[in-house]
Amino acid sequence: MDEEFEGDLSEESNLKRAERRKEDRVVRKIVYILTIGILIVAGILAISGYNYVSAGLKPLDKNDKKLVQVEVPSGSSNRQIGDILEDGDVIRDGMVFNFYTKFKNLTNFQAGYYQFSPNMTLDQISKELQQGGSAEPLDDASKLTVPEGYDVDKIASLIAKKTDFKKEDFIKVMKDEKFFEQLKTQYPDLLTDASNAKDVRYRLEGYLFPATYNVHKNRSLENLVTQMVDTTNQVLTPYYNQIKEKGLTVQEVMTLASLVEKEGVTQSDRKKIAQVFFNRIDAQMPLQSDISILYALGEHKEVVTIKDTEVDSPYNLYTNTGYGPGPFDNPSQEAILAVLDPTENDYIYFVADISTGKVYYAKTYEEHMELVEKYVNKEK
Repeated sequence: MDEEFEGDLSEESNLKRAERRKEDRVVRKIVYILTIGILIVAGILAISGYNYVSAGLKPLDKNDKKLVQVEVPSGSSNRQIGDILEDGDVIRDGMVFNFYTKFKNLTNFQAGYYQFSPNMTLDQISKELQQGGSAEPLDDASKLTVPEGYDVDKIASLIAKKTDFKKEDFIKVMKDEKFFEQLKTQYPDLLTDASNAKDVRYRLEGYLFPATYNVHKNRSLENLVTQMVDTTNQVLTPYYNQIKEKGLTVQEVMTLASLVEKEGVTQSDRKKIAQVFFNRIDAQMPLQSDISILYALGEHKEVVTIKDTEVDSPYNLYTNTGYGPGPFDNPSQEAILAVLDPTENDYIYFVADISTGKVYYAKTYEEHMELVEKYVNKEK
């Protein structure tokens, strides 16, 4: 009897243990599923948050250069300024702007009226806010648009026409070595090569980025030039390592870009022409760009004569090999990228049809002269 009872207890105990094990397995399975679910949700939230912040850090629309006027009231916090910029369709998210400025420890934002565009970065906007706005609403007269390919002299004339500054005052700033040294200290990656260049006309030629700038009455010419140089630095910052890897200097890149800017109209041609220039340099041939002659002459003319190509100047790339002293104008980002990523080819010459603008390429001088006769001399 006792043995039978003990057997019943043992069987019941086994059943309970089996049931507990089953329950434990179910619990572990539930916990496992919940853990996986939580991790998936956390991962989705983390990715979504990262994408959200990443999008907020980028310009709202990199292709939209339209200026939007906003007013920053006195005493506005970074968060309030972010909301103002978001409401004005200047940036994507005011909260991201607030976090960005806090993370970068950006302070001393000034009250006033500003004109920003959706293609500006948070860093550009922040620097504008630190420099201060206008006490009065801004109008079109306060906007200065520097076209792509303008050289220092043409920018000086434009500034004299569009602002209260004089042309000679801008040229004086361009020749101010002390001011240049200050900029070089601020932007060493950008301007160190330019500081080492010999026989340059203007050390900042090539580094005044073509864009639209706000010209406030309470700011100096030096402040305007700093904006231009800062924009160039922001454009080039992602490519400094690439420039070094290619064995080039920033001065060489900007010099070729300034030629490519004027020699090519389409990006496809710019990339091909950039490679033609590299081919000529590798072959120790002069670049023979008319752009260099016009810069050496200091004039803008339609036709370059044989006599013009004999001008005694370090900028004459008909008589001098290599890159020359430095840039011949201030190139666009597209021209810079064409130099950094040229289309591989083995052409040595190129010529444009004077009526259509289409560019034709040649590997030999004979082929080149045939193209010149066909597309340039056809009207003569």
